[in-house]
Amino acid sequence: MPERFLGIDTSNYRTSAAIYDAETGAWQNEGSLLTVPEGAIGLRQSDALFQHTVHLHEKIEALPQGEVRAVGVSTRPRAVEGSYMPCFLAGQSVARSAAHLLSVPLFCVSHQQGHIAAAALSAGRLELLDEPFLAWHLSGGTSELLYVMPGADGLPDCACIGGTTDLAAGQLIDRAGALLGLPFPSGAALDALALEAQPEKGYRPKVADCRFSLSGMQNQVENKFKTAEAAQMARFTLETVANAVVKATEQAIKQYDCPVLCAGGVMASRVLRARMEQTFGKRVSFAEPVLSGDNAVGVAVLAARLYERDKT
Repeated sequence: MPERFLGIDTSNYRTSAAIYDAETGAWQNEGSLLTVPEGAIGLRQSDALFQHTVHLHEKIEALPQGEVRAVGVSTRPRAVEGSYMPCFLAGQSVARSAAHLLSVPLFCVSHQQGHIAAAALSAGRLELLDEPFLAWHLSGGTSELLYVMPGADGLPDCACIGGTTDLAAGQLIDRAGALLGLPFPSGAALDALALEAQPEKGYRPKVADCRFSLSGMQNQVENKFKTAEAAQMARFTLETVANAVVKATEQAIKQYDCPVLCAGGVMASRVLRARMEQTFGKRVSFAEPVLSGDNAVGVAVLAARLYERDKT
């Protein structure tokens, strides 16, 4: 029987299903963004849940047919008490039903853990999941610097040691995109626009103990909007985020001498990636853009690891 695993992830802005082959490392992810009304910078949870319910079966049907060893699903944003979003109920319901009918194990993980596993796979660094490392989870709703260790339950045990104290990096980027009339979510479009601009220092937020505030940066971005061309404003926004992320990473490395893994949709930014690579070299690893944003591949990878763990 092939070592294939099904992963399902229904995050706030993307419906995803994936197949991962643990023998070959091959994977296939089928996903699509949820529809956000023009001019809006978010979705109500009820709308997100409805769209997942309508479209999840399409993603699963697009995957290659065949037997699977187990099913994995993300059931909450983070593996901490009180972490909950209704949109994950869509994936959880389908996953539980599929596992029951197929008579295979079901493994529940967090969306954040899936991001980390997908980044490790994409970077060719799955071995990181068996040792301590630092990880950035930068996305539309999360901007956390994590100290990650192998958990007793077989999943990455993520302790937040830094990141934003208020506005997430993705929120700042989306608000800048809204000012420029870019589609939501705005990360990819803003990054492409920023690469057309001249080098830009950006604003340097205060960073202490690996933590920083981005809420005040929105005013800086809005002021830039009044005086700069669109490309220069985009570059200013991303360099500002990069300034905070690089400084927080430097502070964390002084405390934890270990590798750094970068995950989340914001980390797909070529501007941000270039700054991190320039500063930290081979110490830092990145997911490829296709696995930086929300996906179900990491969930399937974790299902495979938990399946093997339970066999021994």
